[in-house]
Amino acid sequence: MRKLLARGAVALALLACSLTVSSPAHAGSILDDPPNDHIVIDLVAMAGSGCRPGTAAVAVSPDNTAFTTIYSEYLAQAGPGIATTEGRKNCQLNVLVHVPQGFTFAIAKVDYRGYGLLQSGATASQRANYYFQGMTQSTYVSHPITAPLDDNWMASDDVPIAAMVWHPCGEMRNLNINTELRVARGSSRDASFLTMDSTDGSISTTYHFAWRECD
Repeated sequence: MRKLLARGAVALALLACSLTVSSPAHAGSILDDPPNDHIVIDLVAMAGSGCRPGTAAVAVSPDNTAFTTIYSEYLAQAGPGIATTEGRKNCQLNVLVHVPQGFTFAIAKVDYRGYGLLQSGATASQRANYYFQGMTQSTYVSHPITAPLDDNWMASDDVPIAAMVWHPCGEMRNLNINTELRVARGSSRDASFLTMDSTDGSISTTYHFAWRECD
């Protein structure tokens, strides 16, 4: 199975289309270009059955337009001889984005990829949400992964401007990212799995920023 895992890579997904509209206080119009200052992202904490401490990392893109999450252990599986608890794995990440003075940001788009071996009759899904510390938690958005499958899977989600949730201007609030994988055996006889396990740093979860200037 490790050979199969090494072939694929995953990213966590995030979609905020169902969030309540939230604009930062004293924020200007959305910018076409990101700020020139370097962005720093700290992984403050992680918890969950899919991301033991030390098995996830985040990094910002050189052009300050996105940040990436990479996992080294994140696997949900189901089948003969596999404990039912293995069919659901989750991860909660708490990240602090050091925003240049005078700017605020929102998550505008998420690209995610994964690998799965799903037998005919099995069911699988990935879901995620995010929210800023001290703000209302968004609802989870689920993405079913269709069986049968023995390949990479990929999807992109765009958040409409009206639905973007903005980091409050002039405040330090951590961003919470919650993800989950589920796999059920269903009517299949053999084992199935879905992974957010990356052995290739070029294949990972990417969160795209939208930027605004604070007045």
